[in-house]
Amino acid sequence: MISRRTALIAGGAGVVAAAGGGVYLASRDKPEPPAPPSVDGENHLLWRNWSGVAYAYPAVRSAPRDEAQVAEALKTSAAPVRVAGAGHSFTALVPTDGTLMTLDNLSGVAGWQGDEAVVWAGTRLGALGPALAERGRAMANLPDINKQSLGGCLGTATHGTGAKIQAIHGDVVALRLATVAGEVIDCDAVQNPDIFQAAKVSLGALGVITQARLKTIANRNLHRRVWIEPFEESLAKAEERWAKHRNFEFYAVPFTDLAANISHDETDAPAKARGPDTDSAFLEVLKQLRNLTRFSTPLRKSAAKALLGSAAPEEAIDQGWKLLSTERPVRFNEMEYHLPVENHLAGLKEVVATIEANRPDVFFPIEVRRIAADDAWLSPFQDGPRGSIAVHCHYKDDYDFLFSLIQPVLLKHGGRPHWGKLHSLKAHELAVLYPNWNDFLEVRRRLDPQGRLLNPYLKTLFGV
Repeated sequence: MISRRTALIAGGAGVVAAAGGGVYLASRDKPEPPAPPSVDGENHLLWRNWSGVAYAYPAVRSAPRDEAQVAEALKTSAAPVRVAGAGHSFTALVPTDGTLMTLDNLSGVAGWQGDEAVVWAGTRLGALGPALAERGRAMANLPDINKQSLGGCLGTATHGTGAKIQAIHGDVVALRLATVAGEVIDCDAVQNPDIFQAAKVSLGALGVITQARLKTIANRNLHRRVWIEPFEESLAKAEERWAKHRNFEFYAVPFTDLAANISHDETDAPAKARGPDTDSAFLEVLKQLRNLTRFSTPLRKSAAKALLGSAAPEEAIDQGWKLLSTERPVRFNEMEYHLPVENHLAGLKEVVATIEANRPDVFFPIEVRRIAADDAWLSPFQDGPRGSIAVHCHYKDDYDFLFSLIQPVLLKHGGRPHWGKLHSLKAHELAVLYPNWNDFLEVRRRLDPQGRLLNPYLKTLFGV
């Protein structure tokens, strides 16, 4: 598939055509989930995240125009003060009945230091790619959604895929952090190094990152290839492919015995258009296939193989920011954990088996990626490379099984949760997973002794 999330577009056109021949018959789709009221009893407007699972009615909305206004709001505005980017986190990091801040006015490339870009934290990834390209530079990697703000990416350890490529915060060489004391602190490996190690992945609990100075790379074309093959073949060749390709990932498709693979490699070849994005149509077909055959897993697998098994590979060549990260029109909820590489594929096999034994309603592909190590204190990739496993549920579907069935499997294999994705871990569990957990908590207490940045979710997370 052309886009990363669904990863099955190779053959999407054929599936859509087949749908026109009768796949859509007798749809039994679920109704739209009920939405919260648009205002609360005090006439405060609703804020809701992208998937709809997290929401709040903040008393104050803040849109500072510069760093001084950010710092002033942190010091004086109604607490808890939380920052909302694109709302693509599924955990309750943002909800507040105090002050909800947006950094949309602090956006764009502020300047350059050699090949390092100084970027305002409110910059959306979809805008950062072309801005860097104007100077012939690019980010080393990108996540699969391009609507996120840079600050939101850093706060949650957002990542792409590539065995030798770090998460986005790994490219940060310096930060500016506004604090509840009304100050703006410069931090890097020399200036305030403890704050720097804590702030690179901080969940917005230390202050508000206003700027980040990022390493960049030369803006090269990438050759993208997408192909479908048996799941067991993808498992057998995954390690070889992570070693071979600049970027590699694959998607296990439950109830099909198939997997979709995506590779990206640098090339000097001219651009080759990738064609229209048919993600939404393809996901709809997968959903209808589930609806029509859920009484029979063998029938579902046979039908899926017939539709997908002969799909021809697809290729595209273009600048990395156009291929690695895309829009995501179909809403979902998601759990993602990062496992030690030695447990990665065994954990995946158990996740797939658990879903197929217990949850015939699942139809989203399971995303499988690899990320290089870094040293940020709350980075899931601290002290060693990790393999990620991301399980998705359509926004209309129940996702409680993620906690009861999937999370125990991922924890058993040594997983650490993605900070922006669904999980239920508390402070005592997280302290075991992160060697510098207490160091982070000490920096948090020093910078925010009154807990002005802590909403109920963060208080539970940190044991406050």
